[in-house]
Amino acid sequence: MKNLRKLLTLSSAGLLLSTFSPSTVTLFAQEDTGSEETSEVMDSQSTDTEGNETTEEANEETNEETTEDAANDSDYAFEVETEVINNEEKVLGTATFRQDTEGVVTLELALEGLSEGEYGMHIHTVGLATAPTFEDAGGHFNPEEVEHGTESETGPHAGDLPNLVVGEDGTVNETIEIPNVSLDPEGENTLNSTDGTSLIIHTGTDDYMTQPTGDAGDRQAAAVIFAPLEDSEFYQASDSATSNDDTSTSEEEVDEETTEDTE
Repeated sequence: MKNLRKLLTLSSAGLLLSTFSPSTVTLFAQEDTGSEETSEVMDSQSTDTEGNETTEEANEETNEETTEDAANDSDYAFEVETEVINNEEKVLGTATFRQDTEGVVTLELALEGLSEGEYGMHIHTVGLATAPTFEDAGGHFNPEEVEHGTESETGPHAGDLPNLVVGEDGTVNETIEIPNVSLDPEGENTLNSTDGTSLIIHTGTDDYMTQPTGDAGDRQAAAVIFAPLEDSEFYQASDSATSNDDTSTSEEEVDEETTEDTE
């Protein structure tokens, strides 16, 4: 009887174990699954956070670049680029005049095709530059009416520039600062005047002392910085030079057509 009771007790325990064991396993399985899901959510949140940080860094870099570009764009208050030609009207390169926001004027030269040497270079008073002599550019830009050259007692002219040094390869790539001038039409000693201004490169070296041009010789190259305005006495000369070029071109075209018709 005792044995029967033990058997019944053991059987009941077995039934209880079989009844609760699957639930226990399932519970642990659910807890494990929940842990994995929690881990995945944390990983996702971590990835999102890293993505947001990367996006924020990219935005900051873009903003910095935009600010730098805007700053670069505002570095110059005035800028004018002009072609430099020789006596045969061949383009040698460019001369770029710039004035920054502080009022400092610089000249950047990018030239080729010149002979090796050292040449006087000046800003002249009229915005004309007709090859081959360039004489219509007038004299040196000298609004303060002082003597020529840094070695003179009262000089230099506002338009006096350092000698241009050309190497064996015939190229020039340099930037120089021009004091006491302005590109602002309302500025003191402005190059943007009624009569305009031009840049002249001479055939000889400027000695910075001999009057009135430093014994720099003839004019071998030139560029118009600012052309004469309508109320300038040289304005018609500017139009005339353009008209002469157009007339010359028209005459050449007529001659070519006549020749073709004759043939």
